[in-house]
Amino acid sequence: MKVLIINGPNINMLGTREPDVYGKEDYNALVKGIEKKAEVLGIEAQIVQSNSEGAIIDYIQGAHNNYDGIIINPGAYTHYSYAISDAIKAINVPVIEVHLSNIHSREQFRRTSVTAEGCIGQISGLGFASYYTALTYFAQK
Repeated sequence: MKVLIINGPNINMLGTREPDVYGKEDYNALVKGIEKKAEVLGIEAQIVQSNSEGAIIDYIQGAHNNYDGIIINPGAYTHYSYAISDAIKAINVPVIEVHLSNIHSREQFRRTSVTAEGCIGQISGLGFASYYTALTYFAQK
């Protein structure tokens, strides 16, 4: 099982960016946690991060026929990137959208996800465990 984990804008700033919302652990801790969980589950995980919409689309398109699943945290693109949404819908790979914070309990604009429409599910509000839960789903599939 091969899973691509795509992290969008500002995820690389974990630990610095709004620690009261996103936690005090940094991006490196997230990556190490994902790698450890994937290893336990027997999943080959590739983790990428970009602040650029086009690069995220390239990662999604590159997963077509190359991965068994994608876990994506589109960051702020969640709320307005129809281009990322279209890329998700264009491939034959199941995608789970994840968020560290509960987007449904935050500002009104964050409560709408245009990218989730093409995904098989969305997990939010569990911190790093949002990723771990998505990995567990793919491992059991």
